[in-house]
Parts: sequence; C-alpha cells; structure tokens
Amino acid sequence: MGHYHDILDETRRHTRDLREHIGDVYTGFAAMHKAAFAEGALSSKTKELIALAIAIHDHCDGCIASHARGAARREASAEEVAETIGVTIQMGGGPNTIYGPRAWAAYQEFANPDGERLKTAPSAAG
Repeated sequence: MGHYHDILDETRRHTRDLREHIGDVYTGFAAMHKAAFAEGALSSKTKELIALAIAIHDHCDGCIASHARGAARREASAEEVAETIGVTIQMGGGPNTIYGPRAWAAYQEFANPDGERLKTAPSAAG
C-alpha cells in the first residue's frame, strides 16, 4: 500500500460516518456515477482518463487517487495516462505541473502494486 491508497482509506472512513446522516445524497451520487461511467459512445476507460484530467485541474488529491485507480482498473496504459496528464498540463499551466506528477504517482501505485515503475514509450518529440 502507498500514499494514494491511504488517501482513499482515510476518505472512506469519513464517508461512512457522513453517509449515516445524508445517505440519500450518497445514493444519488452513486447512481449518477454509475450512469456517467457506463460504457457508451466513450469507453469507461476514456471516461476515467477525462475524470483524472479534471481531478488534476481541480487540484484534488482524493479525486486523483480515485480516478488514477479507476484508470488502472480499466487497464489504461502508461502512455494513455501520460498523454492525458500532458494535455492537462497544457490546459492548466503551472499548477498542473505539480498535480500532474501526483496523478502519475497515483496511477503508478494502483497500476503496479509490486512497486515496479511503469515506463512509457519514448515520445515522437523525443
């Protein structure tokens, strides 16, 4: 386990308590999440990559952890994640040069639990 697993575990603990008070909100959000991430014209993997980009742009470590895990579970390649992060950096500027590497680390943690760093193919730009 690593840092981003810890973020999700901590969030889960707090969510369980809050869910006791506003269960209907969480039930509604879960239904919306299921519908939004369902296979459709866009694959669920593509939707996770979009969500990861938004998480980076919003500077939300919990969201980054969740959607990096989702991308890994949907077998997004290291190249796909790296390119998603690249577009996010281009669109969001300097702050995303901080949160982009956080997303990369989170993806690495979830995609390769044995700790071996995943590599991307060299870019055409070299």
